[in-house]
Amino acid sequence: SKYPVSDAVWEQYHDDQRINDTGVLIDMTLVNQAIECDSEFKEKHMVEACTITGLDNPNSTKQLSEWLSDQGVDTPDLSKKTVAGLIEESDGEVERMLTLRQQMSKSSVKKYTAMINHASYDNRARGLFQFHGAHTGRFISRGVQLQNLPKNKEHIEVARALIRNGCFEGAELLYDSVPDVLSQLIRTAFVAPDGHKFLVADYSAIEARCVAWLAGETWRQKAFARGEDIYCASAKEMFKVERVVKNGENGHLRMRGKIAELALGYGGSVGALKSMGALEMGLSEDELKPLVDKWRASNPHIKQMWWDVDADIVKAIKEKTTVSDYGLTFQCVSGMLFIKLPSGRRIAYVKPRIDINPEYGREQITYMSVGQSKKFMRVESYGPKFIENIIQGIARDVLVEAMHRLLKAGYKIVMHIHDEVVVEAPMDAKLSDVERIMEETPIWAPGLLLNADGFETLFYKKEG
Repeated sequence: SKYPVSDAVWEQYHDDQRINDTGVLIDMTLVNQAIECDSEFKEKHMVEACTITGLDNPNSTKQLSEWLSDQGVDTPDLSKKTVAGLIEESDGEVERMLTLRQQMSKSSVKKYTAMINHASYDNRARGLFQFHGAHTGRFISRGVQLQNLPKNKEHIEVARALIRNGCFEGAELLYDSVPDVLSQLIRTAFVAPDGHKFLVADYSAIEARCVAWLAGETWRQKAFARGEDIYCASAKEMFKVERVVKNGENGHLRMRGKIAELALGYGGSVGALKSMGALEMGLSEDELKPLVDKWRASNPHIKQMWWDVDADIVKAIKEKTTVSDYGLTFQCVSGMLFIKLPSGRRIAYVKPRIDINPEYGREQITYMSVGQSKKFMRVESYGPKFIENIIQGIARDVLVEAMHRLLKAGYKIVMHIHDEVVVEAPMDAKLSDVERIMEETPIWAPGLLLNADGFETLFYKKEG
């Protein structure tokens, strides 16, 4: 009762329940065949592994490590990365055994089994989404875990037909890795009923658009208005060149723009670039710090917003007052820090206070939350991290308002994953109508430029 939920959020909750109750149809033929294929694959390759090694259980890390040692291969572990490296250095039976290990470790039918467990009498899986699962207000997925589905490559139709029709040998002849194929086919087990199709549409660069709008980063807003690729636009701004064209003029700079956009938007530095795979992409250690500096120099309003918000929160906590900035409101009340978003919805932080960082000797914001140890504990934060929460919260609000408009217009939403909506519709329904509804700017976000892009399909997949 101290923290009443607004009518608007209750309405969003009711929409969520309607989507959960509708559910999504599962192709049980494909699911059962995939499980059967996996079982045959495991049995066949286990026999081969036992024949090569003479071991009772080649899946045992201890047994396999000892066998490898006997073959002159000493390894500290058998992690995926280590095994991949050893395969490149080996030949003969050792190479084959390591390849079998790699393929069998990829083989997992847990999501297919979860589909069977969550399917109702009509083969529709229901209750897959938890409302407000994250403290930013975003949804989380339950059961089949839709938010971490493996990606599929293009032209998945042939592989799907082979597995669905039980042509397992054909799949093994055509593809390097059957387990990889089964992994890619998980998405395609969600299907539209006969006479219907899926309209799949998602927001392009939604977080980049929201942060540009909130901070007032004009060049970004203009780039979005012109329909430019944000990675090209970022590289152009960072490196002060006339044009950056994907696979064209100054195209080599786009990769630098992309890695910077993905890693640096919320205060990230050299470490964030490395975590995002900058070194594996071909960047050298010496290039990383200059890349950070260039991104921050080209986005001064975003950088300023990080530290303005940090100062606003410190003031709100210290003085137990209300501070408004960037269309946001920061308020400490009844042992909670609330950040009111432009939509009017609030993000909450429990028992906030200002502590002294023991390593740097300066003030830091802390609050109670679930930490890395999965225990409720005091965690630290600062401006850029709060901005990340805020932007994710705004992106969530954009999505749920779009879903509400779609439901009111009579569309049947069966899934939503991150910033993507999956609509089950008759064959004559138009994708452009769904995109148009999604692109409507919320009344609370004047000037926010949205772009929705999608495709039509008979089964769920990742396109492009």
